Amino acid sequence: MEINKVGLRFHLVIQYKKQTEKLIVVTTFPRVIGRRAIAIYIASILVVNVLFFNHFLPFIWWVFGIVEVTAFFYFVPQLTIAWQRLQHKTFIKKLFWTALIIRLVWVFFSYWFYTSQTGQPFEFDVADALAYHKVGSELAERGFSAYNSVFWGMAYSDRGYGTYLGMLYMIFGDGVIVPRIIKAILGSLTVVLIYKLSGRTFNESTGRIAGVIAMLMPNLIYYNGSHLKETEMLFLTMVFFERVDWLFRNKTFSLVNTAIPMMAAVSLFFFRTVLGAAVLFSVATAVIFLPSKVTTTRKRLLLGLWISLLLFYFMGSQIATEVQEVWNNRSQNQSESMEWRSKRANGNVYAKYAGASVFAPLIFVIPFPTEVNTYQENQQLIHGGNFDKNIIGFFVMFALFYIITEKRWRDYLLPLSFMIAYLAVIAFSAFAQSERFHQPALPFEIMFAAYGISRLNNKNVKYYNWFTLLLLVIIIGWSWFKLSGREMV
Repeated sequence: MEINKVGLRFHLVIQYKKQTEKLIVVTTFPRVIGRRAIAIYIASILVVNVLFFNHFLPFIWWVFGIVEVTAFFYFVPQLTIAWQRLQHKTFIKKLFWTALIIRLVWVFFSYWFYTSQTGQPFEFDVADALAYHKVGSELAERGFSAYNSVFWGMAYSDRGYGTYLGMLYMIFGDGVIVPRIIKAILGSLTVVLIYKLSGRTFNESTGRIAGVIAMLMPNLIYYNGSHLKETEMLFLTMVFFERVDWLFRNKTFSLVNTAIPMMAAVSLFFFRTVLGAAVLFSVATAVIFLPSKVTTTRKRLLLGLWISLLLFYFMGSQIATEVQEVWNNRSQNQSESMEWRSKRANGNVYAKYAGASVFAPLIFVIPFPTEVNTYQENQQLIHGGNFDKNIIGFFVMFALFYIITEKRWRDYLLPLSFMIAYLAVIAFSAFAQSERFHQPALPFEIMFAAYGISRLNNKNVKYYNWFTLLLLVIIIGWSWFKLSGREMV
């Protein structure tokens, strides 16, 4: 173990590349990265609210943002250092139970907070969450014999979560607390799966950084206190990828081991059709391009057959039709959505000028935090988490730079192809600027960000410093954009 002496206090190990070139790898999240991020966040919220004082962000959202940023960037470095020498099983236990406690605290606090603020235990401007709750309640009351009438007119991609809620309500009643406790459990298991997949894809220390980041990431915690489907959808996604990755790398290949990811893949089509298509695309890509050191020809053939059977199963079905419609209407849907956003009440008149040409270059870091009062409470509540995601997004791009320049993209192809494919679909969709629709890619962004962090050193850390200054300018500009587009300045 060598400690860098130039003030960055990076915890380093030395590995060897091509037997001659030394490759420095950071094994924990550097404190200096966290301190810099906290300083830039505090500077941004102060400058923005001084410049746009007439639209001062309500104090309650300052509290949320400061907690989301300072807690994240303080405890991630602390815990990656404190837990780095733990045994594998001990680390998993600490990761799971700490994640669960954090999520349960949020479940009960958010229940009280939303009820006190809105009069019901749902987030502000509730739409989809309340609709899912009502569908689940109706299904529980009327039974599965009324399934078609309950879901009449709903796309298949909206039926999975409603069916899941209906089953829970049949067992526990239609209160919202039990489903959210289960969300906390599933969210904590998702954190463990992120650690496992990242550790196998990169190395153990990178996996631990990714696990701790996922455990404390506000955007992953937030949906445990909501009745939206993101928590369950992310759990199914990570079950799929962790098990498929295990199948690629492990010597055994049984029917049971294959059935778990297959069921997860089928389920995803009933949560979001493009998500199901993206996971199958990533496996098909891995089957073709993964190097022989990761998997064998036999595994390629078996998994290729598995993908073919799934595609054959969906061919000609309503699910396939929905996927095709999303792809065919991608440009029209985005332009129409931006036009609608520019004309709706409290909409931004500049939204109509946005499109894939704007979203695609920024897709790893958007959305930017809302640090002024635009009366968008949900976005203001999670603005600190979005700032954290902006920082994580830089390290994703940092990692991709090294992966591409070193021509090692095939080594990380399974998670990489999914992340790129899903974000590409989002960039061309009507939801490119929606934090919620970025959620399925967030675990993979965390994985690659952890790898990017592991490649930091005294020479390249300057790029991070430059990025944070650029981010400060962007947040100021974004705040003006949100206010000006609503004719508030």
